[in-house]
Amino acid sequence: MKDGGELLEEGEIDRSTWDSMANWTQAERDYWFMGPFDGGLPGMIRRIRRILDVSQRGLAALLKVSQSVVARWETGRTSPRACVVEQLLRMARLRATVHDEQGEVVGPMRADGARTHAGSRYPAHVDLRARGWWVPRRLRSMTSVEAFACRDRSRLVGDPAIHYNASPFWKAVERELHGIPDDHPAVHQLAAEVRYLDERREERCRPRAA
Repeated sequence: MKDGGELLEEGEIDRSTWDSMANWTQAERDYWFMGPFDGGLPGMIRRIRRILDVSQRGLAALLKVSQSVVARWETGRTSPRACVVEQLLRMARLRATVHDEQGEVVGPMRADGARTHAGSRYPAHVDLRARGWWVPRRLRSMTSVEAFACRDRSRLVGDPAIHYNASPFWKAVERELHGIPDDHPAVHQLAAEVRYLDERREERCRPRAA
């Protein structure tokens, strides 16, 4: 049946019923034709299923979860944990990258960044700087033989005294003077910096030839 009650001829298609866009507004049509759109994480999971050529049930078997869990991921009702996303990417031989607004790749902070003597990481938002060789706090204001022995031992093993400013004001001052570091340096990098400063200090103290 056509608009106005006209009968369809044999083999003719009623486009008002089969076209899913028939009842869309012009704004909806304009938005649709702007695509394709990024499917986000649900779309990436479907992409991985396509790469692996498996059904939802097949992917669920590989991950040892239920098929309904995969279905909820693909519809965006829930999201897989980060470790599961990493597993999915490895299975599909893919690697995720993060980009900033300019399109530059942003990598994770290095795994071998300097740590405290207790083994914990320094706060990610601070800027680490080496201030000589490490000496226990109780000896820092002293000039005892023990203090010098600790300093020499730290120099021998490459254990620098690591400092950072917690004050936003002094942190801003340091960044104005030295720039914003991209990452936390590794301990051996900070130790090399202190050794360089030691060499410069020794050069200044060395008597000049006549």
